[in-house]
Formats: sequence, C-alpha cells, structure tokens
Amino acid sequence: MLGAIVAGTATVAAQPRMIAGFAAAGLAGAAAASTETPVAGAQAAAGAQVAGGTPAATVEPALVEPAQPTEPPAVTTPPSGTPATSTQPSPVPATTAAVTSQVQRVVELVNIERRKAGCPALAVDQRLAAAAQAHSTDMAVNHYFSHVSLDGRTFADRILAAGYPRPAAENIAMGQPSAEEVMRAWMRSRGHRANILDCGLVAIGVGLDTRGWYWTQDFGR
Repeated sequence: MLGAIVAGTATVAAQPRMIAGFAAAGLAGAAAASTETPVAGAQAAAGAQVAGGTPAATVEPALVEPAQPTEPPAVTTPPSGTPATSTQPSPVPATTAAVTSQVQRVVELVNIERRKAGCPALAVDQRLAAAAQAHSTDMAVNHYFSHVSLDGRTFADRILAAGYPRPAAENIAMGQPSAEEVMRAWMRSRGHRANILDCGLVAIGVGLDTRGWYWTQDFGR
C-alpha cells in the first residue's frame, strides 16, 4: 500500500504486499482509493496531519517477524556455589552491519534517482537519521503504521526534537525486506517519488527496523 499528499492533494498508488506513507511539510489532503491492490493514506506536516491508510479487505501487509532461535539458549556452568544462568536472545535486533548497509543503500538509490532527474545529491544528516530510526523503531515496537506517533507528534515535531531546524518531508514503508524493494515501491508512487525528487531538499536520514521491516525517510531543507 502506498499513500501520498502533494501540494494539498492526496494521491494513492498501489503496490502488492507493501505499505508506504508520505508526508510533506505544509501540505494536507485526503486519500483516494486506487483500482489496484492495496491503498493507504498519508499525512502533511507543519501542523496538518493525515493518518496512514487502511489496507484493502483482501490484502494484508507483509509482516516479517524476527527469526526465532532454533537451538535452546546456551547454559553456562558457573563456579561452584554460584547459581547457573541462561543466555537469553535479545528481544531487540542489534544494529548490524547488514541493517546499516541497507540504510546506506537506500541513500545511494535516492541519489541515483535524483541525479537522473537533475537534482543535487542529498547529504546524510545524523539528526534526520536519528529521527527516522526512532520512528521506525517506535512503529515496530508499538505495532502501528502512521506519520503521526502514538503520542500525537508529527514527523516535523520529531525532526525538530532531534535538532534539525528545517523539516521538509517524510516517506514511510512497511514489509519490504531490501533497499531495492522499498525504493521500487516509493518510486512507483507519485507522492513518494515527488519527495525523493524534490530538488529543493538538501538532507536525508533513513531508519529501518527489521521487526516488520519498517522504513522511514526523513528529508530536510
């Protein structure tokens, strides 16, 4: 599912087994359904908000649960007199080199598309990256999908709280297990594509939580 708002108008495009959302600063609109498989909504920033959309009744988002260990937890044998302890798997996925590589690949693919469109490359800003990662993790942990956090904050609120002064836009997606897949989904959606190819943007931050594959792109001016 894909949803987008551009210049006050919501546009909706569909992709099989995927969900995505878009928000742009200072814009608002209402989502309209596509004739293709799933649909979703989007939200505008700098005060206006529209929640993420609702999947079609026959289509569910592709949810990816964290892999469960196939072996029982290792049990250590402590010195005599000390109670034995078990090593339990962490419920939170570590920031692995693979995840970092996926995030970096998204940035690379964004700048490839921008170069084709004649736009300058975006620089990674760690404040935007922190805001994006925090939102991906919040959605994964609390099982929701929206530009608006459960505490009511918009993407602009989150970016400002992270210390970046000029929030511009946000793309979100869920269920795509690779940078290439999520970028294909975003580039097939008019609103998401418009964010990625906005030549007035200068910075980007990308977040990913693999518990459900929640992706966030935050953009700055």
